[in-house]
Amino acid sequence: MFKAALFDMDGVIVDSEPLHHKAYYQMFSDVNIEVSDELYASFTGQSTLEICQTLISHFDLPLGPQTLVDIKRAHFKHLFDTDDSLTLIDGVLELIKDYYEHGITMVVASSASMINIDRIFDRFELNQFFTAKISGADLKQSKPHPEIFIKAAELAGQHAKDCFVIEDSTNGITAAKHADIYCVGFDSLHSEDQDYSLADMVVSNFEDIRYEGLQKVFGSVAKV
Repeated sequence: MFKAALFDMDGVIVDSEPLHHKAYYQMFSDVNIEVSDELYASFTGQSTLEICQTLISHFDLPLGPQTLVDIKRAHFKHLFDTDDSLTLIDGVLELIKDYYEHGITMVVASSASMINIDRIFDRFELNQFFTAKISGADLKQSKPHPEIFIKAAELAGQHAKDCFVIEDSTNGITAAKHADIYCVGFDSLHSEDQDYSLADMVVSNFEDIRYEGLQKVFGSVAKV
């Protein structure tokens, strides 16, 4: 049934949220703003640029959005190089290898910058499994706009109906559904305060969507 899997990255492939959280709050401190937990949670799935644009509007900051982006990314790069807490999500490497062995085309579609996507993929040696990578930071619209998943399906060389998305955020799930693509919501300990009501299927363990599991749910999974 499905020929391609379109993966979000943060919260699905890698547990980078703690590093992003630290980097953002260091940036907030640098520009002397206090961001509530509710406002921060609403940013999940959005690009750094869009988040910084929102912050400038919300706090009436006398700064350009790129200035905030650069501050945040400098903090993240330092943490990436020095903080050893960055790990892959439990079970995701086995899932990726399972899909790869069964001929499922994989594309990562993340709101992270391509620089950070490449850092993660190089660090954990994931490039060998994926056909393509796309960053929402390079698009006109970011999640919850569907553009990133429409383009990810094109990069996979498949029709939307032959793809499925794995997402952990409200914005990402909304983007997938607006792209008319089947969406698996990944509800994990790393995904707080997110709405999974629009997802077609919700799992908390990648074992549930291994190749054999998909066969049981959908009858058959088309090989490429």
